[in-house]
Amino acid sequence: MCPVCKGAGFVHPALDSGKADFSRVVPCRCSKGELRKKKTEYLEKYSNLGSLSQLTFGNLSPKGKGANAASQERFAQVCQAAKAFADSPQGWLVFLGPSGSGKTHLACAIASHRLKLGEPAFYITAADLLDHLRSAFSPASDTTYDELFEQVKNVPLLVLDDLTLGSATAWAKEKLEQLLHHRFNIKLATVLTTDVPMERIDERLRGHLADNEFCQVWTIEQKLPSEPQGSLELELLRNMTFDNFDHKRTELPLEQRQNLHEAFRLAVEFARSPEGWLIFHGVNGCGKTHLAAAIANYQRAQGKPVLFVVVPELLDHLRSTFSPDSKISYDEFFEKLKETPLLILDDFGEQSATPWAQEKLYHLINYRYNARLPMVVTTCLSLEEIEPRISSRMVDPRINLVFNITAPDYRGNVKSTRQAKRY
Repeated sequence: MCPVCKGAGFVHPALDSGKADFSRVVPCRCSKGELRKKKTEYLEKYSNLGSLSQLTFGNLSPKGKGANAASQERFAQVCQAAKAFADSPQGWLVFLGPSGSGKTHLACAIASHRLKLGEPAFYITAADLLDHLRSAFSPASDTTYDELFEQVKNVPLLVLDDLTLGSATAWAKEKLEQLLHHRFNIKLATVLTTDVPMERIDERLRGHLADNEFCQVWTIEQKLPSEPQGSLELELLRNMTFDNFDHKRTELPLEQRQNLHEAFRLAVEFARSPEGWLIFHGVNGCGKTHLAAAIANYQRAQGKPVLFVVVPELLDHLRSTFSPDSKISYDEFFEKLKETPLLILDDFGEQSATPWAQEKLYHLINYRYNARLPMVVTTCLSLEEIEPRISSRMVDPRINLVFNITAPDYRGNVKSTRQAKRY
């Protein structure tokens, strides 16, 4: 038995005079450890983390899972932001990124850190939350709908994992919007994770996230758009880089060598900072595709999303999305083309000039023109040979740079050189 409290578990604190203050009671030192243990157990149960409580900052790779230095540096910055938020949760912290990028680990690490500090946090996935809300309508439910919803709405720190509203029912959207709108209005700390790109997030939620004073939005890793066959997945295109582009071609006249060197310089400059449109035209084999692929490969090496497509194959791919067994809808794929941060259209003009094809290309180009989204185009056609409503956008000097590569087909030169060596 404790000699201080005689087993009562509490004592009367002493006044300044040294006498006991019988008007107050405080826990005895013998029970403080047990109280802390019970509080910890309660907070852990309340947090709903379960086995995810093992996801902490201690076992989180500080550089993430990125394959390149840029992605690793980015993750390190996100990790620091998460730790700062865990120490003092204020506002909203939002993690965007594809599955497996580390979003859930970061979110759970924040919740675990708060529990260690003796502070409450509640973790739940958006799907589980909606399931719980639906089940709360059941007569046999231990928790009423109102009790559960109020708990999630007002918890000091909510971690809502894997949030997506795209395929949710109208009822589900309404419940999630009510929840988030309430927490935003009364400024409750919230962590959100989602694999939905910022531009595709529900408009109402995106409006909240635009409040930079209250919300921190971190993109952990960009999800590279799926590409139609025949793009950068081909080994030949993957191997086209600035390092192996022959921009000197000593066999050419000086004027053509200077022209090719300038095309190379423009491509490198664009790859480092993609702005506006860069349009290369010239004969087959002059180096247009190599430079365009080099730009794409440079961007990929930096961990940036880029979509490289050969226009005739692109149109075939668009047509295939109308098939009933297509794994991707036409609208979904066309949106990726329209919204991707950098689009490269190779062999423009080689497609069949059907009204359908012309209309699809016009919609794509017109959208990116109005949105001022970076793009690279290669073509064998002169601007006069391109449909006027498309070429008129290509010649706009405010956003476009059109460069004519005057060098001849290098493949013909290689063939001539090899034949000469035989004799």
